Amino acid sequence: MFEATFAPAPSALESEPLREASAYDALVREIGEDGACEVRAVFWSDTSARLKLLHTLALGQHRGRIAREAHSLKSTARTFGYLRLAALALRLENTADTLDDAEFSDLLPQMDAAFAAAKAQEPQG
Repeated sequence: MFEATFAPAPSALESEPLREASAYDALVREIGEDGACEVRAVFWSDTSARLKLLHTLALGQHRGRIAREAHSLKSTARTFGYLRLAALALRLENTADTLDDAEFSDLLPQMDAAFAAAKAQEPQG
């Protein structure tokens, strides 16, 4: 008998690149290296806090706030070129009013993982 094992196909978001390297370079051209470094440091701090906040919000009571937090996260992630994180935040923003608790609980760890992976890929310097 023939036995085969197949890896599951990656979801569309898993195939989304973690980051667009040229986004940071564009920011440097606009505001300089020092300014870009400072703004990026604020992004890391604010995004970490925002993700922690999302974990504390009850979906049934805070759908509007969850959508607003996701919108802000999406916008800043795009600015720095963190494409997968931005895509996940967009999904949360667009579906916050219809998600069920299980979907919300599944989405948050994906966002955490995208954030951690993007940060790990960030060039040091």
